[in-house]
Amino acid sequence: MPRIHWLGTGLSSIPGLRMLLKKKYDVFVWNRTLEKAQSLLGDLTNNICKFDLNELEKEIITGDVIISMLPASHHLDIAKLCLKKNANFISSSYISEELQELNSDVKKQGLVFLNEVGLDPGIDHLMAHDLVKQYKESYNYSDDNTIEFYSFCGGVPKKPNEFCYKFSWSPLGVLKALKSPAKSIEEFNPVETLRPWHNVKVHEIPSFEKEKFEVYPNRDSLPFINQYDFENNWKLKKFVRGTLRNLGWKKAWQDIFQNIENINIDSDYKKLENLSNELWDKYSYKEEEEDRVVLNVSLKASQKSNVKFERSYLLDAWGDKKYTAMARLVSIPVALAVEAILKNKISIGVSPAPKSSEIVADWLDEIKKEAQIFKFINKS
Repeated sequence: MPRIHWLGTGLSSIPGLRMLLKKKYDVFVWNRTLEKAQSLLGDLTNNICKFDLNELEKEIITGDVIISMLPASHHLDIAKLCLKKNANFISSSYISEELQELNSDVKKQGLVFLNEVGLDPGIDHLMAHDLVKQYKESYNYSDDNTIEFYSFCGGVPKKPNEFCYKFSWSPLGVLKALKSPAKSIEEFNPVETLRPWHNVKVHEIPSFEKEKFEVYPNRDSLPFINQYDFENNWKLKKFVRGTLRNLGWKKAWQDIFQNIENINIDSDYKKLENLSNELWDKYSYKEEEEDRVVLNVSLKASQKSNVKFERSYLLDAWGDKKYTAMARLVSIPVALAVEAILKNKISIGVSPAPKSSEIVADWLDEIKKEAQIFKFINKS
C-alpha cells in the first residue's frame, strides 16, 4: 500500500489528517515545528517529521501520495518533486498555470495531481457538478432556457462583530485578493470588477430565517463555465462565483480598502505585511471562539418569466470545541481525495475536484456530516 505524506499541520489540516490516522493508513506527517504537530497528533502517530524538502525526497517512494497543505507558493516545488519521485500530488488550492503545464508529464508517468478539493474551491465544485447533471437530466431541459448560476462562499464569525469578519489565518491572502480583479457574467454580458468592493450586492440565502449577506465576485469565474460542463449554446444570463461576508462588511472595511488602493504589492510589500499583522492582532479568532462557514450554490433555468428548473445547495456550519468549521470543511474533502486516489478512482493527470456522479454523491454524503445545516432545495 502506498504511503501518505501530509505536509503542514496548520489550522485547516487537523480533522482530515486525524481521520486518515484513525483509519490506520500509513501516514507520515511533516511540519516545520515538530512540537506543534506532536501536540495535535501525537496521540495517534509517531511518524512526525520536521519538514525539509531534501529529507522529504529521501522518504518518498513510487506511488506515494503527497498532500501539500503548505502556502500555495510551495505547491509547484512539491509537485515537481512528485514527478521526480513518481508520486501522486494533492492540494486544496486552485490550479496555477505552472502546475497545469505539468499535465503532459504527469499523464506520461501515470500519476494523479488532484487539486481544488477543499471548501472553496472544492465542495462548491461538487455541488455545481451535481446541479448541472440534474438539470441536463430534467424534463424541462431545453436550449431555449435562460441560465443563471451562482456560487457564494465565506467564512464569517458565528457571533457578528463590528468589523464583520475575523481571520482564521494570516490576513495576507485576503488583502492580496482585494487587489485582484474579478470576472463574471451579469445580464448576459461579461463583467470585470476591478476591486471587490466595487460590486457588492445583498444576497439572501435559502435558510428558514432568510438571512442576508453581502457578496462580491471572486477571481475569474469564466473558466468554470467549461469546468462545470455548461453547453456552449446555453443562454447564460448570470454566472458568478463569489465571496460571502456578513452584512455591513463593505462599510466596516472602508479604511482597509483605502489602504489597499495606496499599497503597491511589489514595491510596498512591507506595508502590506504591517497591515496584515495589525489586523491579525485585532481580529483573529480567539481560542474556542466559534467560526461559521456558509456556502450557497444555485442553478436556475427559465423561459421568459417562467421558471423551469431551480435547485440549490445550502451548507451552514460552525465551529465546536474540537475544530473550527473551516478546518473540517477544508481538510475532510482533502482526506476523501487521498482515499479516492488510493482506490484508483481518480483519472491520471492534473485535475480539479472530480465530476464522477458516484464520487460527488459519496463525498457530499460525508461532507454533510460536518455541517450543522446541509440542505438541498428544489423549487422547480
